[in-house]
This record gives sequence, structure tokens and C-alpha cells, in this order.
Amino acid sequence: MLAQAREVQDAQLPAGGTDPDRFDCKEAWYPVYYLQDLDPTTLHKFTLLGQDLVIWWDKNTGYWRAFEDQCPHRLAPLSEGRIAEDGLLECPYHGWAFEGDGTCDRIPQQPSDSTAHYSKRACVASLPTAERQGLLFVYPGQAENAPCVSVPIIEPIEETPDEWVCLNTFRDLPYDALTLLENVLDSSHVPFTHHRSVGNRSNAAPVELEVLESSRQGFTGFWADGPRKGTLGQQHSLFVAPNLMWHDLTSKQFGRTMTVVYATPIRKGECRVFARFPFKFSSKLPGFFIKLTPRWYSHISNNNILEDDQIFLHYQERYLAAKGGGFNFTKAFYLPTRADSFVSALRKWVNEFQADPFPGEALSPPLAIETLLDRYHSHTQHCASCRQALANIQRIRSLTAILGAVSWLVFPLLALNQPTPISLLSSLVPLTGAIVWYGLGKLERQFYQGRRTPPRNLPEKNKPKGSAN
Repeated sequence: MLAQAREVQDAQLPAGGTDPDRFDCKEAWYPVYYLQDLDPTTLHKFTLLGQDLVIWWDKNTGYWRAFEDQCPHRLAPLSEGRIAEDGLLECPYHGWAFEGDGTCDRIPQQPSDSTAHYSKRACVASLPTAERQGLLFVYPGQAENAPCVSVPIIEPIEETPDEWVCLNTFRDLPYDALTLLENVLDSSHVPFTHHRSVGNRSNAAPVELEVLESSRQGFTGFWADGPRKGTLGQQHSLFVAPNLMWHDLTSKQFGRTMTVVYATPIRKGECRVFARFPFKFSSKLPGFFIKLTPRWYSHISNNNILEDDQIFLHYQERYLAAKGGGFNFTKAFYLPTRADSFVSALRKWVNEFQADPFPGEALSPPLAIETLLDRYHSHTQHCASCRQALANIQRIRSLTAILGAVSWLVFPLLALNQPTPISLLSSLVPLTGAIVWYGLGKLERQFYQGRRTPPRNLPEKNKPKGSAN
């Protein structure tokens, strides 16, 4: 399971480089966008491992490109430029234009007989890209190695793609990629952290995790009883270094379900999560209803779940840093049960193979709670579905307000000397408009900001007075 199978042009290279004692995090593929969220007519920004990139569609070759977001001329960010009429990426500062491989096509300021644009110094660094399973991947390491390193994919989906229904989401998170992986590998937190969202405290039970195989390329794990006190069956887990993990569960009630997470490091203390939830149902009916669910609606639910632990993970990794960081995790953490076996395995892997993507870098000061719960800048503005839904809601809300105001003025005049039903209607129409306007306002806010109090901390319903917590 540890080896990702893929045909390559030359000899297969492992992710992380060829040094058996070190995992070079740059020598690996990372997802940066879902393809459906990329607009080929505009430029997209992303920061990968601290390097600012501009993502753009090269219509002349039919590929998505990833460039270092700096013009070689005066270091202006190319992401503020445009795709010119001939399909080349044009710098916003002086109009230098670049082909898909990064070579400079023209320098408008040079004489017609000059050849300065042929110089290597006129080129932009172009990073290898790949499209797999609906994601755009970028390779930040040595470009010549990219064709020989496997793109980390969800192998079960690759084997039988037509049998799966998959829900997808993403978000920029205010903590490290390693913190994200550690959190998702830890199944024992779900009943408590996600109580009343996707978990329930009543399902808490001993969690006996077992690491079956471990190497420089990751590890496999097994949970014999599985979640919900063993009622859902056994759970298999896999970590594919450096950025992919999944839990795989087959049950009679739900069929086969997977929780898949890619953790793409943006910079120290920030990552982008790509969460994928593939389902293989025994009946076609559940998949039919999942497909009917608007993507933006499921994203609101997914954001609620991510915010269950977003705030305390942001602080947790700062407390860990103050106690010596991940290198000192055995002393900083007290891990007396096998429920933390996967957490220990991940931290041991990082330390053994020097796989911290930001060695020696310090975390920023803690962010304000409002910033930690921001949804617009961490998700909505990057998501094609949520952006469109938000724009539609705002249009409908504005139209409702206008119609409500007009009806409030017009209907009373129409109702004069009219029968009672018409008079009643004249009062109901503005009232209905006000209710719709208010409801859409509440929905609109969910695209901008998360809730401060997670469901686990809300008062329990129907709880007898005076009972213990």
C-alpha cells in the first residue's frame, strides 16, 4: 500500500529524494487547487512551501502552468498581470510576456534587433504540474525529477472510478500541515471535538490502534474495533508521505466510506486542506441524493466541522513549539494509550527523516478569534461554487428588499375598500419578503464567518435540571 503505482518515463524515484536518511519535502507532488475552481481566463495565486506561485491556463498547449510569482525584470508579481491576447502571461509592470515553459517571448522596451529576451535571466521559473483525480498538483523540487515521482492519488478510486461518489472540500487553515495530519490521523478525538456534528460523546471507547508497517514513505495502520464502539467495522489507515492520509472503513450500514485528507503546506503555521469523502454504497439511492446536494451547501457543513477544532489547534501547536517543538514531542505530550499510536508514528517519521518542511522557522503570534473563523478569505473567494452561490444570494436578497419596499408602499393603497382576503394579502406579502430577506442574510453570513461556539459546547437539549455535566 505504501508505493503509489504510476507509469513513468524513466526509472521510478521515491517521493522525498534519494537520500535514505532524509525526506526532502520539496521532492514531492502537492495539490494546490481543485480543477473545477480554476478559471482559465484569469490568474490564480498560491503559496507552496513559502514560495509564491501564479497558476494560469496556457491555451497554446492546453496545460495549467505554475510560475514563480516574480517577473525576472523588476520582481513585480505576475499574478497581478493578465493573459494576453496571444495566450501568453503578461507582466503588469512593463508588459514582458512569457510562454508556458517560462521563456520570455517579448520585451516591449527593447529595440527590434535586440535579443535580450533570449537570455536565461529573462526566463521565469516554471514548476511542473499534473492533473489527477480532479486536482491540480505542483512539484516544487527539481523539475527533472517530477516525471519519475508518483503523484499521490486515492488508489481505490483509481481502480474502480465509476463505483464511487465523492464529496470534496478545501480550506486554508491557520496551522501547520503536520498539525492537520496529526489531527486527522487521531480518530479518538472525533466523539468529543465533533460532538453533535459528526461525532457523539456516547460513542467514546478504548481506541486500540496498531501501526502495521512504517518506512521513509509513510506507514499503514489498523483499528480492529473501528469507530462507534465497533458498530461500523474495522478501519484501515494509511499515511503516504509527505501530505496524504486516509481512513478506509467498510460497514453493512453504509457500505465503504473513506476519509481522505491532503495537507498542502503554504508557509509555517498555514496549510491548505483538501478533504475528500468517497462513498461506495451498496444501493444507488444514497449516491443519487448526494449528487443532488449543491456543492456550496456541503461546503458550509464542512466548514462547520473544520471549525470544531480550528481554534484550539492554532494554539496547541504554539504550546508545542514553546516546549521544544515536534522534535521534543515525547516529553511535551503525554501519550499513555494506543489511541495516540498514529500521532506518535507521524512525529517519529518527521524526526527520523528530517521531514519538517520549515525547519527552524518560528510561528507567528496567535491570531484573533475573528481571523481564525474567517471563511471568506480562507475558502469562499477561492471556491467557484461558493463565490457563485454568494453572488446569487446577494442578488436575490437585494431584489427581495426592493420588492418588499415597493409592496409595503403599494399594497396598502390597493387594499383600500377591498375585501378582507385582499387586505390580508397586502400585509402578508411585505412580511413574507422581510422573512426571506432575513433568512438569506443569515445564510450569506455563513460564507464570511464561522460560529464562535461549536456544537459540543452548546447546552444539551432536554437535560434534566440539576443534572451533572
